[in-house]
Amino acid sequence: MKVLIVYDSLGGNTEKMAKAVGEGAREVGADVEVKSVKETTLPDLEAADAIILGSPTHFGTMSDGMKKFINDSVKIRGKLVDKLGAAFTSSGHPFGGNETTLLSLLQAMLIHGMLVVGDPLETGGHYGAVAVKTPDEKALDDCRKLGRRVAELAKRLAASGGSTA
Repeated sequence: MKVLIVYDSLGGNTEKMAKAVGEGAREVGADVEVKSVKETTLPDLEAADAIILGSPTHFGTMSDGMKKFINDSVKIRGKLVDKLGAAFTSSGHPFGGNETTLLSLLQAMLIHGMLVVGDPLETGGHYGAVAVKTPDEKALDDCRKLGRRVAELAKRLAASGGSTA
């Protein structure tokens, strides 16, 4: 199973989180690729079985770079149906709009017909992993849990004869 982690990061915090998400997915044997949004192509999305998006929180929503990438993804609408999706975010303030940022990322996945992976009380983030300012060890552990959960579900879906592609 191929798990693609796409992140935007201005100060490095979301990038740290992306790497931790990747570590978690690798722990359960997934083929993982961690790429900045600037390096990611639409064919990268098509080739993945699961896509995890990470963005800093900017005014309660995703960054401009991530929004542009998602807007460009309309060109492949219909080609991400039934792929697994999840999200994570970092913000500079505890009341900085983390949940609304996660929801904006998940909404884009739902529009693509993706299957969104929630958090079953593993991290307390409800909609995905969250960090405030520099991610501490708990936030990084939550990221690893998110990566493991997505990779485990992708493997389970493939083993049951389902398809994420």
